Amino acid sequence: MKIIADTGRCVGAGQCVLTDPELFDQSEDDGTVIVLVAEPEGDKAEENARTAVHICPSQALSLA
Repeated sequence: MKIIADTGRCVGAGQCVLTDPELFDQSEDDGTVIVLVAEPEGDKAEENARTAVHICPSQALSLA
């Protein structure tokens, strides 16, 4: 599994960071998503990545 972020779509809501701050952060410049771990390992990390994709209000996250 790989996390893909479209920073052009990101509105900086921060739901991904709230879901898992070990996987995601936000840019200090504009608040857009920063993927800290592009390929999460382990059931919990993968579950959190799926949750973040699902709740992202701008649909800026996807999984491959």
